[in-house]
Amino acid sequence: MRIHPKSLAAAADALHRVLGFEYPADSVLSQYFREHRALGQDERAFVAEAVFGVLRHKRVLDHVAGAVGPRRLILAWLRRFGGLGPSEIAAVLKPGEGEWLSGVAAAALDVLPPAVRAELPDWVWERLTRERPDSEILALGLALQEPAPLDLRVNTLRSDRDTVLRALRASGLEASPTPYSPFGVRILGRPALNRHPLFLEGAIEVQDEGSQLAGLLVAPRRHELVVDFCAGAGGKSLMLGAMMNSQGRLYAFDVSPARLSRLKPRLKRSGLSNLHPHLLRSEHDTKVKRLAGKIDRVLVDAPCSGLGTLRRNPDLKWRQSPASVAEMRVRQAAILRAAATLVKPGGRLVYVTCSLLREENEDIVDAFAAESPQFVRISCAAHLQTHGIALDTGPELRLWPHLHGTDGFFGAIFERRPILVTG
Repeated sequence: MRIHPKSLAAAADALHRVLGFEYPADSVLSQYFREHRALGQDERAFVAEAVFGVLRHKRVLDHVAGAVGPRRLILAWLRRFGGLGPSEIAAVLKPGEGEWLSGVAAAALDVLPPAVRAELPDWVWERLTRERPDSEILALGLALQEPAPLDLRVNTLRSDRDTVLRALRASGLEASPTPYSPFGVRILGRPALNRHPLFLEGAIEVQDEGSQLAGLLVAPRRHELVVDFCAGAGGKSLMLGAMMNSQGRLYAFDVSPARLSRLKPRLKRSGLSNLHPHLLRSEHDTKVKRLAGKIDRVLVDAPCSGLGTLRRNPDLKWRQSPASVAEMRVRQAAILRAAATLVKPGGRLVYVTCSLLREENEDIVDAFAAESPQFVRISCAAHLQTHGIALDTGPELRLWPHLHGTDGFFGAIFERRPILVTG
């Protein structure tokens, strides 16, 4: 592959915007492509791959390439991680860049600090290595540098996994069952599925297997009242509705109208009739108060640092900080307490995040347990075992990209003690 100067210039321009880290990288790229409609499909693909490639490897690139701008960062990524040799890059180099790029290619990585090789900020490395050996966090960091696989969830209202697998394979895609989720399908490569008949008819949704397992902790039953307290764009809400066979009543709450608006077309495709999105002003909204003590199952997919999703969102490690995590912890604790008021006696409360940090996970649920004696913990491993899923990560669900091939997820289950009636 040879690089066209126009494509390199566009990638450098887009990367310059992304490196401000004011907005999510995917949003910045979407805006860039809207402003540059003349870019062809191949050029857009190159720009996106180059930008995300640099974001995944920025710590190493900063060390081996020196203090350089976006253009040279992309050249360094192409040579060091993009698989291109000197002859494939030579045509776009300026005088003096060839020698510099040879140095980039030859630089030894084993002499770099482990946090740099792991492509993790020092503060993240320090927190993770409090809990696990350096060697394991290095393995985690290396896994997070790889693009995530394309995982799908089969909508059981529309189809079943075997039928979906046959249809995907018949259309030329390499598809296999996910190792843990009974609803999951993993696709080789990154095909565009938004025009595939299975997607258009609502038989499949894009959803990481880790997210599916987090949803399985809720295990809603038909005819129950269920709340997804932080529904976002509704991936887990749609899954819960399908598990309920579109019976009972399922509320999808969120404070962001933009996120809930992304649920609407997905809901239409899904065929669900029991899912009801509601916009909240805050976790103390009157809708929450009206449902206090009435809900069978409540899912709290709490807003978090998102560090478990770095395979998909590598810019998050540069957009988060110890201060932002500290602010997040206050919100997480407040949201969990508010959501707990919804749970009726004998009901279930599930707390999940896509964070890797103990302070957003175990510390939050430990504090909640200490102040909420009316709730008892349920073993996630035992719960999954009863549903035929042989995955034991301990009392809480702990998914790691380097161990499980999923995004990083945490989950904990609580049950509200039933009211004892005495004679």
